[in-house]
Amino acid sequence: MIRRTTVGVLAAALAVGATVTAATTATAATATPSSTLQRDADALLGYGAPGVLVEVDTPGHTAKVRSGVGNLATGAPMPWNAEFRIGSFTKTFVSTTLLQLVGERKLSLDDTVGHWLPGVVTGNGNDGDKITVRQILQHTGGIPDYTNLLPVLQSQQGFEQNRFRTYTPEQLVALAMTLPPTFAPGTNWAYSNTDYVLAGMIIQKFTGHRWQDEVTRRVITPLGLRHTFIPGTFPFIPGPHAMGYQQFSVTGPDVDVTTWNTSGADAAGEIISTTADGNRFLRALVRGELLKPAQLAEMETTVPATAFDAAWPGIRYGLGLMWIPNSCGGEWAHGGDIPGFETRDGVSPDGTRSVVVSLNGDPVAPKPGTPAPTQDPTNALIDHALCG
Repeated sequence: MIRRTTVGVLAAALAVGATVTAATTATAATATPSSTLQRDADALLGYGAPGVLVEVDTPGHTAKVRSGVGNLATGAPMPWNAEFRIGSFTKTFVSTTLLQLVGERKLSLDDTVGHWLPGVVTGNGNDGDKITVRQILQHTGGIPDYTNLLPVLQSQQGFEQNRFRTYTPEQLVALAMTLPPTFAPGTNWAYSNTDYVLAGMIIQKFTGHRWQDEVTRRVITPLGLRHTFIPGTFPFIPGPHAMGYQQFSVTGPDVDVTTWNTSGADAAGEIISTTADGNRFLRALVRGELLKPAQLAEMETTVPATAFDAAWPGIRYGLGLMWIPNSCGGEWAHGGDIPGFETRDGVSPDGTRSVVVSLNGDPVAPKPGTPAPTQDPTNALIDHALCG
C-alpha cells in the first residue's frame, strides 16, 4: 500500500525544505561491508528516515549494512534481522499467487473482474464487466484508489483514532466506488491499491481460501521464508524490529506508528518480511522458481508508468513487478510505502544479484543541508548494489 506515492513525496521534498527530526548515525558491521554501500546507506538518513537497513546478495556473498537508529527514544540501532512492513512489495506476492492459478488454467488474465466478482466494481461510472484481471494487476483498468479516503492515513489524529480499526476488502472497494474511474479501461496507467484488494478477492472467490492463506501456501512456505508473515488484524510486528515512524506533514514530528491494524492495506500492502526473505523471493521469482515461463513472461510484459517517471526515469510496470532502467541495463523491483516503513528493492534480470532496503520511516522532506532529491533517494544505492 502506498499512502502517497514516491512521486508525491518527491514533489513535497522539491517544494519545501522543512526541518525534520535528526537521527544519530550508529553504523556497525558483522563482516566488513562495502564502503560504497555503507556510504550510500548513511546518505539516506539525510532524507528524513531515522534508520536504514540494507542487504545485498550476490553469488557466494551477502553484504549487510545499517545506519541511523531503530528507536528514537533509546537510540538503539536497526536490528540486523529486523522484520518490517513491506507495503506495496506485497503486490508482487499477490500477483505471483494469482498468476500461479492462471498457469494451472483455473482462470484467465482476460477474464473480467465482473465475472469473478459480480456487482463489486460498480457505481459512479465504474464497471467491472469492462475491466480484466490483467488490467487490475497492471494498473490499467482505471479503478480509483481508496487509500486517500482512509482516515488512518491522513493525519496524526486520524491515525490515533483509527489505528485499531478493522476493514474488510469489501469495505475498501466500496470506498473506492464512491469515486469516478480515473480513465476508461485500457487507455492509461495509474497506480491504484484498489486493484490489488480486488486481486485478493478474486483469489479467495476462486480458491475458497483467503488470499493470505494462498500466498502463504504457494509462495512463503515453499521458499522457506521463515520471517515473512501476513498479520491480518494482528497489530504487532512479531519478531525483532525497529520502531516505525511517520511524518504526517512536512513540518510535523516523527510519530511512532509501529503498532496498528493494517487490514486497511489488505492485499495491496499487508505483508511483514525481512531483507533476507525479500531477496530470496525476488531471486526465486525472476529465476522462474515460482511461475511457469508463460506466466513469468506475462508478469514481465510492461507498459509505461509515466506517473512514476520523476522518481524512477523510464520505469515500466508489468503485473505486480516494475522494470527500472539502471546503469547496467535494468532491474526488476517493487517497492512499498506504508506508515512507519519504506521498502525499496531490485533484482538483476538473471536473478544473481538482489538488494532490499528498509527505512523505518516514510519521510516527506529532507533534512536541512540535504539537497532536494531529483529522483527516488535510494536509486544510487540500488544501482551501486546491482551494477557495481
